[in-house]
Amino acid sequence: MPVTPEIVEKYDGRVPRYTSYPTAPHFGPEVGPETYREWLAGIAPGEALSLYLHVPFCTKLCWYCGCHTTIVNSYARVASYRELLEREIDLVADAISALHPVSHIHWGGGTPTILTPADFLSICERLRARFGVSPRTQVSVEIDPRGFSREMATALARAGTTRASLGVQDFEPRVQEAVNRIQSYDTTARAVDSLRAEGIDDINVDLIYGLPHQTVESIVATVDRTLTLDPRQIALFGYAHVPWMKRHQRLLDERALPQTRARWALYSAAAARLVEHGLIPVGLDHFAAPGTPLAMAAGERRLHRNFQGYTADDAPVLLGFGASAIGTLPQGYVQNGPKISHYREAMLAGRLATSRGRAIGRDDLLRRDVISQLMCNLCADLAAICRGHGYAPSFFDREMAALSSLQSDGVVSIDGRKVAVNERARPLVRSVCAAFDAYFRADSEPRHAKAV
Repeated sequence: MPVTPEIVEKYDGRVPRYTSYPTAPHFGPEVGPETYREWLAGIAPGEALSLYLHVPFCTKLCWYCGCHTTIVNSYARVASYRELLEREIDLVADAISALHPVSHIHWGGGTPTILTPADFLSICERLRARFGVSPRTQVSVEIDPRGFSREMATALARAGTTRASLGVQDFEPRVQEAVNRIQSYDTTARAVDSLRAEGIDDINVDLIYGLPHQTVESIVATVDRTLTLDPRQIALFGYAHVPWMKRHQRLLDERALPQTRARWALYSAAAARLVEHGLIPVGLDHFAAPGTPLAMAAGERRLHRNFQGYTADDAPVLLGFGASAIGTLPQGYVQNGPKISHYREAMLAGRLATSRGRAIGRDDLLRRDVISQLMCNLCADLAAICRGHGYAPSFFDREMAALSSLQSDGVVSIDGRKVAVNERARPLVRSVCAAFDAYFRADSEPRHAKAV
């Protein structure tokens, strides 16, 4: 059954992104620094870790941005923040009973490459001194090509960077002007050339559909230009318009924002072009070249999803560093406060910066497994998942009934207790996941962006 624009419009509700379950709006202050310290001390000996470092600074404000970031006009605040990050690295390492191997390090922001090469390398050295970073550790860094230097590319290589993720969003000048991000193709190409000259070949590019003034023709042109850079991976995100949460998004001309049917046409055209060029759809919004770790993980159903998106990383512990950073441990989730002033106060006082979190129970683990499999594989065997968690297969009878409309409209197919999302309905997978979310109430959660 084809997925028509009418069907897409019917299910284009406001739903979570499901980078965790329970999702971040359901974190609370009951999980604080002492709870986090206990969880850190309980990490099993030899357990692999992933590390996430958040650098919440940019030199210019992109009006579409949904990240925790601050605009700075001088480097002093960034330099001071580097010292705070190193303090937190020490605090967390001291709370863990032994040295653990590190499988992945991910730098996000904001703009991690706003750091000087020397400061970036200083933080990397602190990580190596306190954690089990090795030549096998995969290191990923988000990059703003504007202002990116060859010296920074050299520093990334010295730090063992294996993957660089470049923000592009759209190459169309009219769209760039509308979102306050002016970035030429040549600027982006120079950044790619600098990275490859230093041996960093695994390039990801971020694109966004749903921005003001985008057309099918313009987004296909952006995809084509992006492909000339020969990226190994492309993320095709839907713009999340949440001006009640991100006030700067009010600077966008809402009259120029494409609505559901137009957004669907933008996504469909861009995705078809990427597949036409041989990239493999991965999860909700990623496309990977054949043979890449992400493509292989997707093909072998080893894909994972966390707050940085889709990954082949299977480490059971993710430690977050920096203001607003989120970590995942077997016991639950922890998040540092988003205000840099509060983060600084905690670091100078020698205490962990955890401001909220969520302990996860047996029911949460079951539902998280279902949602993760849907988000990563577009399918879930509910009976097998229930058995694995010690539940009867009938546990999800109510959820199965809630899927009947989605099944009738061809968004999902159901075979016994196996649920599969129609490949052509990939952007609606979050709407399917919402049926299994015990905390979600569609009529009371306007905080989320729409599904498509």
